[in-house]
Amino acid sequence: MNEGRKTGIYALMLTMTAIALVWLVGSGQAEPNYASGELLVQTQSIDQTADDTTENLATREKTILYYTRLLVDMAYNIHSRYMEDVSPKDLAYAGVKGMLEDLDPFSVLMEKQSYDQLMENTHGMYQGLGMQIGKRGDYITVIAPMEGTPAYKVGLTAGDLVIAINGEDTKDMTVEDASILMRGTAGTSVTLTVKRPGYDEELDYLVTRDEIPLYSVNYAGIVQGNIGYVRLSRFAETTEDELISAIDSLQKETELEGLIFDLRSNGGGLLSQAIQTANLFLDRNKLVVYTRGRLPSSERRYSCEGEALYQGKPLVVLVDGGSASASEIVAGAIQDWDRGIIIGNTTFGKGLVQQIFGGTGESDVALKLTTAKYYVPSGRCIQKPERSKKHPDEITELDIESDSDEIDEDREIFYTNGGRIVYGGGGIVPDIDVDREKWQPIDMNLERQSMFFNFAVDYTSRHKNIPRDFEVTDEIFSEFVAFCKESKFEYRSQMELSLDDFENAAKDAEKEDLFDKDIEKIRSIIEGEKESDFQASKDYIDRRIKREIVRKEFGERGVYEELVLKADPYVQKALEILSEKKRYSELLKAGHSIAGDS
Repeated sequence: MNEGRKTGIYALMLTMTAIALVWLVGSGQAEPNYASGELLVQTQSIDQTADDTTENLATREKTILYYTRLLVDMAYNIHSRYMEDVSPKDLAYAGVKGMLEDLDPFSVLMEKQSYDQLMENTHGMYQGLGMQIGKRGDYITVIAPMEGTPAYKVGLTAGDLVIAINGEDTKDMTVEDASILMRGTAGTSVTLTVKRPGYDEELDYLVTRDEIPLYSVNYAGIVQGNIGYVRLSRFAETTEDELISAIDSLQKETELEGLIFDLRSNGGGLLSQAIQTANLFLDRNKLVVYTRGRLPSSERRYSCEGEALYQGKPLVVLVDGGSASASEIVAGAIQDWDRGIIIGNTTFGKGLVQQIFGGTGESDVALKLTTAKYYVPSGRCIQKPERSKKHPDEITELDIESDSDEIDEDREIFYTNGGRIVYGGGGIVPDIDVDREKWQPIDMNLERQSMFFNFAVDYTSRHKNIPRDFEVTDEIFSEFVAFCKESKFEYRSQMELSLDDFENAAKDAEKEDLFDKDIEKIRSIIEGEKESDFQASKDYIDRRIKREIVRKEFGERGVYEELVLKADPYVQKALEILSEKKRYSELLKAGHSIAGDS
């Protein structure tokens, strides 16, 4: 191989060298940029090491430089001498991914599509049509158009099958590919060919793209009396402004006597917005969170800078296992300052500082690297130990059990500002636990096969003028069961799976003739039992039918006002606590142990 080609290979591998050096020292040298979304509240842990003296850093740098040169040499030999052609890009990316393999699951190499999606979620805006789409059968299906968007204005509705985009057949097209075709510069247009249930002809819609806001506040309203409710789904650039507007609006509507702040299934977002959100409830100079990593420069403290918007009045924060990172920072700070009651389930336990480092030159990749951990004011680390594992098969039985809301007696004890006991070990343990709904196999399979959504589309095409407060009757339930059978809904119960294992074992032992008749008899009994599974899950099925029909006819606002605020067990528990002022105060007094109530 000529010297020029070798030089080119070495130049190519400089990208790997640079990323390797960032891996070593980048976390201590790169200043976070909240506006660009560089510092995000997401994910996992790096073990802290002591003694970062200049001498030790210099030794470590020499070591990493030595091994980086080894990496370059190996890459050069593979590229130049391997028996088949190896793409330099694939080789470089494999090398970087190999470096990340032994780190936490959230330190990753991000290619352009993933990076763009991340930036979109944090900026709270994209250009497109404004509707949620999914795959139902062979075709792309409209799940829900967002109110006020181009898709909503032209009349697209949930359940519409998009059979072509600009004349291109969507059969077997992925959701990702369809999304790319639908998105584009604001002001440009796209033609969607739609098949709508209840209509014989195909419908063509010319839709003009626009800027679509991704709102953080899904809903804000009055639950009952003078109790407000605000649902927050993400922490993006507009979150603080949206929350201020929502809370101001509620306070103008009525003299609030309490507020329910719903952070369930909120996976996080920007740290800056988590701080600002906490400041809406906590006064100036109160610590919200601090970070600690390997390097001294990673230690930072974030406190409230202004006066609280919602001061002194009762506050309940709802959390669950889907509340992560920024949500945990806000809930943890409110709990540690005894500002409000946390109700729900132990949160996800996702508390790592991550920074994004762009690639060099024309690189279309970026490195998302964990650089420190988050700690709430009491000193608790948000990060759960099991969330630090790259490979799921490394999670032990103990790790799995740690997702329970049971308090481990060995968990480290911390104290809130008022002296209440709170627990470490990762995640935020609620003051009051709410039992999580337990799904049966039939429930999960009905969800997975979109039976509720499909039935709602079918039912609303045959029934007009459905009232918002309608109830699911026995007749509607029977219609649903018949619809599932007509749709060839199938699922395998745990007993069936166990019987399959036994049948396979008999075949392996060449003993199937001994058990054939018995197996068929048992299978027939199991099939008969499955018929009764619908009835056993009737309460759950009724609720899901109602939710999907209300969503189809009245949108997300209808779901909140007719279901969440009236029947959600978490919201009902919050209302119970807020209506009992003495109990609310008792829960915030010293000596009360977290998760001591239910």
